[in-house]
Order: sequence, then C-alpha cells, then structure tokens
Amino acid sequence: MEIFDFVELKIVDIIDIFLVAFLFYYLYKLVKGTVAINIFIGIVIIYVIYLLTEALDMRILSNIFGKFIGAGFFALIVVFQQEIRKFLLMVGSTNFSKRGIMKHLNFMKHDGLGVDTNVDAIISACEKMSSKLTGVLIVIERNNSLEFVKHTGDHMNIEVNQPILESIFYKNSTLHDGAVIIEGNRIVATRAILPVSNERNIPLRFGLRHRAAIGVTEKTDAVALVVSEENGQVSYIKNGEFVLYNEFNELKKIIIDDLT
Repeated sequence: MEIFDFVELKIVDIIDIFLVAFLFYYLYKLVKGTVAINIFIGIVIIYVIYLLTEALDMRILSNIFGKFIGAGFFALIVVFQQEIRKFLLMVGSTNFSKRGIMKHLNFMKHDGLGVDTNVDAIISACEKMSSKLTGVLIVIERNNSLEFVKHTGDHMNIEVNQPILESIFYKNSTLHDGAVIIEGNRIVATRAILPVSNERNIPLRFGLRHRAAIGVTEKTDAVALVVSEENGQVSYIKNGEFVLYNEFNELKKIIIDDLT
C-alpha cells in the first residue's frame, strides 16, 4: 500500500479523530429535531461548495464563499445562541463518575435499548390524570444536569410507576405543586421550581405550568410533559417548543426516540 506511505497515523491522531466525532455527535443531538438542524445542514453545504471552488481554483466564487464563511462565524453565535448555551451547560455539568460517563456514551448502544425510563407508566399516568383534569408537570432529564432545579424541591428516590405519579399530583397531595424531576427511571425531586420562560409569543391560554416547561427546555435539553387543569390537554415540550402528536402511542414513540 505505497499510496498511503505518506500517512503517519499516531495514537494522538486517533484520539483527535474520536474527540472530533464525539463533538459532532453531540452537536447533532443538540440541533436534531429543531429548526437549527436545517441551518446547520445549509452551513455544511456552503462549506463543501467553498472547498470545491478552492480545489477547482474558481477564484471569484471561492473568494465570495470565503468572505461569507469568515463573517459567518459571528453570525453563528447569534443563530445558535440557545444551542451553544446548552452545549456549554452539558460540558460543564458532565458527571465524570462511571455512571455519568456511560450515560454520555449511550450513543454506543443500539437504538431503543438505551431508554431506562418507564415511558409507558408516564404516558398512562398522564392519560388518566388528563381525564380527571389534574394539573401535571413532569420533566425528564436527558444529557444536561438538572441539579439547579432539583435542589429547589423535595428530594426523592422512587422508581417511576403510574400509581406513584398519580398520588404525587393528586389535588389534595402536599406534593402536587411544582414539577416532578425524573432521572433515568427514578423520581429524584418533587415540588421543584422551574425557570419560567419570558417569551411573549406564548398564547395566553397557557398558564405557568406551560411557561415553566418551556423555560426549562429552553435552558437545558430536558423534555417536559404538561397536563392542563382547564381542559386536560397533554402537551409535550422540547427545546422550548410544543411537539405535535395525534395519539398517545405516537407520543410514546416520540419520547422514546428523544431519550434514546
């Protein structure tokens, strides 16, 4: 293989390639399912065109695209402000214990096998409480740590199941106010206080539960489920936006996909 004789691959190079792949994987996870993914793809296409014009010595086009890419760095900070914040929060809140490292390496697992959370129990509880017009706010942790909101509520360490969720949000329960925080398949906090979104384009029909769910999903990559006390509607919120679905089975698939 004389053609590859000029390539000197060292251990450091292999580590470098792995870290770059790891970085791009998490960047993809942050923008997956959002409008930002289309912007990201557009940037990649423009960069590939720039490389082609450079290779073909098309000076005018390469100069135009080169100027665009040079100035585009500052534009990216504005466009991806929310995603950059989530990425930095993810890096800063990484748990370097064995459990934390394995959680952040879950992309090595086969799709569908990396979900520890009992999604069936959560959906069933929300469906039943919806029929009783019981207000619900459930936040499920993904990669970003939710320690900053866990400490605002009551510490718990209970396995997720339908009766427990229904008893927590029972109207006469002392625990029903605030949010339930779920980590893995454990309820780790109740009555948690979430940051409320200041977005003005949120319809007035949505109350503080919805604004709190939007707020925490804007600031982290967590997902949230809200059951309205007024009409029993079950809302699923991700990246500060409402995710539409037709039936609870479809909602279950969406959540599993987001947690995988």
